[in-house]
Amino acid sequence: MNDSIKSYLESLLPEKNAFFLELEQFAKEHRVPIMEPTGIETMLQIMKIQAPKRILEIGTAIGYSALRMVDAIPGSIVVTMELDEERVGQAQNNIKQFGMENRVTVLHGNALDLYKEAAENGPYDAIFIDAAKGQYVKFFELYERLLSNKGCIYSDNVLFKGLVAMDNSEENKRRASVAEKLKVYNQWLMDNKSFDTVIIPAGDGLAISRKRNGEK
Repeated sequence: MNDSIKSYLESLLPEKNAFFLELEQFAKEHRVPIMEPTGIETMLQIMKIQAPKRILEIGTAIGYSALRMVDAIPGSIVVTMELDEERVGQAQNNIKQFGMENRVTVLHGNALDLYKEAAENGPYDAIFIDAAKGQYVKFFELYERLLSNKGCIYSDNVLFKGLVAMDNSEENKRRASVAEKLKVYNQWLMDNKSFDTVIIPAGDGLAISRKRNGEK
């Protein structure tokens, strides 16, 4: 998507409340990765249609997306995971400030080690993956077992600034490696017979995978 179309779409987005604007400014100033505006609005709109009651998030950061989800979807609860101790503290503080302690639970640790804790609060109608890009397949395979019938798994950053569609020989090794892993993940999603997947070029790329449950 070129910059003019991106800017135009962002200009049409609904106005956010002051608290979310503050979180966005904090993320920008401290280089905290949060979803891009069109990406999160797209995901929230689809979630409003799906109306999940329980959501598992892999990658809390400062709690921005978790709070956006519970704010947008009445009656929903979010269990979210974060490895970084400082980010956990920031997220918990933001959740408290927004008055959502009873609807958002933060688990501290590596998501690959938190299955038991997550399972205690499951099953989940939606799972949102927005953490270490090289671990997406592992996250998906581990936590799809906690997905309810016809539940959806949302994966952010799957287009990775468009690099998944480019020749990355001129990119630095780290960015090229991440792009290659996401290309593998995207193909793996499309080949997964247990899910129907679509990739939407909103934000940094959003994959939506719906559980089939034996449907053809």
